[in-house]
Amino acid sequence: MIFQNTAQTQQIQTRNDIMVQGKIIKGIGGFYYVETADGVFECKARGSFRKQKITPMVGDDVEISVRQQGENTIDTISERKNFLLRPPLANLDRLFIVSSIVEPSVSVYNIDKLTAIAQRKGIESIIVFTKTDLNADYEKYADIYRKAGFKTVLCGKDKSGADEIRDLLEGKISAFTGNTGVGKSTLLNLIEPSLNLPTGETSKKLGRGRHTTRHCELFKVAGGYVADTPGFSAIDFEKSERILKDDLPYCFKDFLEYLGECRFNSCSHVADKGCAVCKAVEEGKISESRHNSYVQMYNEVKDIKEWEK
Repeated sequence: MIFQNTAQTQQIQTRNDIMVQGKIIKGIGGFYYVETADGVFECKARGSFRKQKITPMVGDDVEISVRQQGENTIDTISERKNFLLRPPLANLDRLFIVSSIVEPSVSVYNIDKLTAIAQRKGIESIIVFTKTDLNADYEKYADIYRKAGFKTVLCGKDKSGADEIRDLLEGKISAFTGNTGVGKSTLLNLIEPSLNLPTGETSKKLGRGRHTTRHCELFKVAGGYVADTPGFSAIDFEKSERILKDDLPYCFKDFLEYLGECRFNSCSHVADKGCAVCKAVEEGKISESRHNSYVQMYNEVKDIKEWEK
C-alpha cells in the first residue's frame, strides 16, 4: 500500500519542480524535514492527507516535490512496516531496552512488557544491561533473555558492549528506552562522542529527562539512525500499545513453539491443565520470571474487550 495524494495527477507542476525520494527525519509544528541524496528539505504535507486522516511520521519513506517557487510538499508515503503512536515513529527496526543492574535495579516485568509490545509490532528487541561492574548478578538476568532468544549486551565501566551496540546500529532505525539513570546517555556518548550528551542530568537530545517539546527526530549515529523520542517512557509506550489477552501469548517469542500443543484450545497459559507453556516452565525451557510477567500482563487485560481498548 502507498499513501498517495489523490489529487496528485491533477496537479500541474512547473518544469523546475523536482520529484525526490527521501526519509522524514524530523517533524514539528506541521513541517517535516526530509533527508534526500541532495540534502534536507523542509516540506508540508498535502492537504489531501488530512482528508484521508493520514499523518506523516518520522521514519516514513516519502516522495516529495521540491519547488523553485512555493513550499515543498510531501506527495507520497510508502507503506510502513510498523509504526508507534507514542512516540510517533514509523519503520523502527530495533528497540534497545536499557536496564542497569543497580541504581536503579532491574525490573524484568518492565523489560518483558516492552519486548512483548515490540514483538507485536515486528520490532527486534535488544536487551542491554549497564553497570555490570557494580554487581555480579548480571549473568542471571542475561541468561533469562538469552534463553528467550533475545540479543543481550552487557556494558560495564570498561566500555565493554559499546562496540557491539555500534555494530547493531549500522543501517537500522533504532530507539533506546529505559528508566532515568540506567546510563543511556553515557552509552550513546561512548558510541558517538560528537553527540556530547549530558549525563546524570537533563539531556538535550536522545534521552531527555523533562521534555518541553513533543516532536520526534532521527539522528545519524554509527551508520544508522537513532530516534530522539521525547516522552518515550515504558508507561506511555504501554498505554498506547496495550495488548489484548488473545494476542498476548504470541508476543512472548519463547512461548511460540509451544502454542497449539496445549490440551485445550481455550488455554490461557496461566495455570491451565494440560498447558504446554506451563510444562515448559516446569522443565526450565521457559524462564519462570518470563511466565510470571505474562501472567501479570494477562490479568491486567483479561477483562478488557476490543471495543474498550
